[in-house]
Amino acid sequence: MTPISPENPLTSENAQALLALLPARVEVKPGMSERELDRVEERWGFRFAPEHRTLLGAGLPTGDRWPDWRDGDAEELTERLAWPIDGVLFDVEHNGFWHPEWDPRPTGTQDALEVARGYLAKVPVMVPIYSHRCLLADPNRTGTPVLSMYQTDIIYYVTDLADYFHNEFRRLMLAPEEDHRYAAIPFWSYFLD
Repeated sequence: MTPISPENPLTSENAQALLALLPARVEVKPGMSERELDRVEERWGFRFAPEHRTLLGAGLPTGDRWPDWRDGDAEELTERLAWPIDGVLFDVEHNGFWHPEWDPRPTGTQDALEVARGYLAKVPVMVPIYSHRCLLADPNRTGTPVLSMYQTDIIYYVTDLADYFHNEFRRLMLAPEEDHRYAAIPFWSYFLD
């Protein structure tokens, strides 16, 4: 499969084929309109990656662990969007994590959390696709990797959104390319090196 890239963007037809890989228990509602997608981005303060936007325009997966961008509970969506940052803060508080590019860690836990929150307020938003699998929210980047994010245990899950659907829902573990390099994601790639 050719990776998603600016030269090989996800088309609506390809997105519909990805949605067809979902198990029968996942209800795929009609795709979101451009207006609906714009409202989501405005309300939640991020912009979808081009392929994520194309996917949601082709169909909206709903049910357990899928973020329902059309009719979802606002509190749940807030928690889902906060998950990556909250996970890092959990490790700052409970596991002594401190990013090497931040100022020296304050001695008090609450002070450390306050400083970390300041830094984390500036990092790129990671948007949930399904469960704790996330994609970079950047309308100007196509083909970034899907990350599996659980606190600071963050891994490259797959190379892009299309690979994600094949791996997660068809369990087709793609053979890793020995020299494959994942696209870097500011801040978040620190956890992946």
